Amino acid sequence: MFLIFGSSGLGLRLAKWCSIRKPCTLIGIAADLPIGEDLPNCEIIALPTSMALTDLPLNINSPTAILYLDDKSINDDEPLEAIKRKWPKTPILTTIPIEGDGYDLISIDDISFSAMQDRIRGWERKEGASTLENYLKSISDNSKVTIFCHDNPDPDALASALAMNELFVNYGHTSQIVHGGMIEHHQNQAMVKELEIPVRRLILDWEITDLIKESDLIVAVDFHRPGANNIMPKDCIPHIIIDHHSVDDPVTADLAMVSSEYSSTSSMVASLLMSSDFEMNSRVATALAFGIKTDTLGFTRNFNAVDVRALLWINAWVDKEKLRAIEMPPRSIEALDSFATALNEKLHIENLILAPVHNLTNRDSLAQIADFLLPTEGVDTVVAYGIRRNKVILSVRSNRENFHVGKLLSNNFPDGLAGGHKSLGGGQIPFDIIGVDDVQVDNPSNDLIMELTMHRLKKIFES
Repeated sequence: MFLIFGSSGLGLRLAKWCSIRKPCTLIGIAADLPIGEDLPNCEIIALPTSMALTDLPLNINSPTAILYLDDKSINDDEPLEAIKRKWPKTPILTTIPIEGDGYDLISIDDISFSAMQDRIRGWERKEGASTLENYLKSISDNSKVTIFCHDNPDPDALASALAMNELFVNYGHTSQIVHGGMIEHHQNQAMVKELEIPVRRLILDWEITDLIKESDLIVAVDFHRPGANNIMPKDCIPHIIIDHHSVDDPVTADLAMVSSEYSSTSSMVASLLMSSDFEMNSRVATALAFGIKTDTLGFTRNFNAVDVRALLWINAWVDKEKLRAIEMPPRSIEALDSFATALNEKLHIENLILAPVHNLTNRDSLAQIADFLLPTEGVDTVVAYGIRRNKVILSVRSNRENFHVGKLLSNNFPDGLAGGHKSLGGGQIPFDIIGVDDVQVDNPSNDLIMELTMHRLKKIFES
């Protein structure tokens, strides 16, 4: 049974809630207690005045838990100590500030702070959803919308783009999703296939220019800087930006929704849809769930309460079978060959592993290699790298304290060549940035580039 000491409204509310679970006894001052209220499964002991614990009319051997909510009922000098002596094995939950062991202290200030945070976040979600909806209502009917993902889009970008694509279609617009680079990771390919995500890869500059001219609305998801690891021209100003990455410089757009409080853009998009009239479906929910899961590494990497809330909301619509099919697709022989090369040629320097992949055929195998090697004993940072299309491709993972992978990469390779989050990042580095000069060779071999890259990475990540 539950034993509750409390004359306030909080005591009554807890008594009602606890009595649903187990028999309950509520003790308080008669003048403050609801004597006439019917509380099934709860005995109310109304005291005329406070008294010593030993004088209370109690016949309780061992309560399940004791909730001590105010000090009006007991007049012992140390009421909680008296309760603890009488029931030494029973857990005591209290809101009264006290020092000592054996009590679970609930801070009213902390609860109020948390509740206010949740309420403010709720207002922000509603305001964000309302702002987005008002913007969409303001554009012409049947507008042509183009949603840009960053190059080689990951699950977070793909999921966010799919959700926004569905939202625009629901408003009667014609929408498409475009990206540069390749979708090579076996999970990302499975995601596109299983969820039938309508992505289009653009290669030629004139294609991009024509598409922008033809579009009534340009949207950027999961990035906020045109031209930085994406095919959007640097001088293009998107109409809408939705991104969760931290921002150092001002973001230019008609509607910029950028918040690093979210650990994934999928979380942000799900929160917007949660507060809108959008009718969620299993296709979008499954995509967003996978986007959240991958960007938080299964909630083992930096995440916040807003990410958990978003996932809990969409979970009811998630197609678990499709999600499993996306998470565990067949791995290609080429990826296994890349693993073998990286493991055989890795360079282990104290807490750092550099994993070169010669003859790289699938750039996204680098991310798989980095994820695989990071749990190595004594290692806190892994850099997998290889050459593809006259660029050095990097994939970095780290759990080093006081270390931010994205900032370190962007500082060493500016202009959007590399960047990322606190614990993971990547980049595409042209040969001339690596350190090749005309004196060394006019047409550098891949072996030379890989060697120069190794020296450059050692200097960056050993410091």
